[in-house]
Amino acid sequence: MTAATGPRDDLASVRLLHVDPERASFEDRRFGDLPALLRPGDLLVANDAATLPASLAGATESGAPIEARLAGESPDGTWRAVLFGAGDWRQRTEDRPAPPAVGVGERLRFDGLEAVVVEADAREPRLVRLRFECDPGAALWQALYGAGRPVQYSYLRRTLRLWHVQTPYAARPWAVEPPSAGLALTWDLLLALRRRGVAVATVTHAAGLSSIGDASADRRLPLAERYEVGEAAVAAVEAAGGRGGRVVAIGTTVTRALEAAARAGGGRLRPSTGLTDLRLGPDSPRRVVDAILTGIHEPGTSHFALLEAFAPRALLESAHAFAAGRGYLGHEFGDAVLILAAEEAAVASR
Repeated sequence: MTAATGPRDDLASVRLLHVDPERASFEDRRFGDLPALLRPGDLLVANDAATLPASLAGATESGAPIEARLAGESPDGTWRAVLFGAGDWRQRTEDRPAPPAVGVGERLRFDGLEAVVVEADAREPRLVRLRFECDPGAALWQALYGAGRPVQYSYLRRTLRLWHVQTPYAARPWAVEPPSAGLALTWDLLLALRRRGVAVATVTHAAGLSSIGDASADRRLPLAERYEVGEAAVAAVEAAGGRGGRVVAIGTTVTRALEAAARAGGGRLRPSTGLTDLRLGPDSPRRVVDAILTGIHEPGTSHFALLEAFAPRALLESAHAFAAGRGYLGHEFGDAVLILAAEEAAVASR
């Protein structure tokens, strides 16, 4: 499928493939049709994580060029990161040279910021854990925002600015790549959904890197990512269930956060915060989420496997081929798919 080469100037042009697993059918719609496809009483759950400038260009102690792409902050204040050698986003990730060898204790220097390698992965030399040499809190955030830029990939036409990768409702800076399923959700569309009687709630999930550039490392994705499901989100889900509404996750990150929280609660959704490396697929029972609104994901990826928790693989592959034939665009600024769960599945999941 052709990749979208940059942010949309007109979000009304975003297309929406509506997949109905109950009828084993799909149809070509527009993203703006979302209020008509949902019904009063449904609950839309968004990921309110803001996207960090998570790509840091710098050098090793010996002066070798290096790029660190942050992969998420840990509770102890260290950061997982993926290292690349010389080059930049204009090269395909899989064509980027391996980073120079770095060991524990080595310092990496970025623009106005230094980090110490506190852990190196013996199996994957690209994967390290860093501790920034900066006071935690405002000083660190100021340094990160001064030194970094958004992570981006070679199919894009021009350099991204940080505002290009933020959803309208972005809050805490947790994500290292945008929770892109929500990029086309304008305030006008959210207002139309509210007028339709669709409720909106938020969770926070630290959306991680979508590619490391090494085949063996990419098979480990998604890495463990931080999430938080608060009391307000739990109450909204319970209220939706009480009125017979469906829980519609905006993106795979929301799905993983809600389902991880339910597993942490012994099968019942409760307020929860932590790390999750949950992978969903055709054999994964959904305890919370009834439907998903997400981007167009390629077969063979972990994101596509997650969609198999909502619809049979054969239907998803047919829908993907249909979308490709109709000129749908993929990746973070691309078009979208809405998979509505069958009524029986919605009832059983509660």
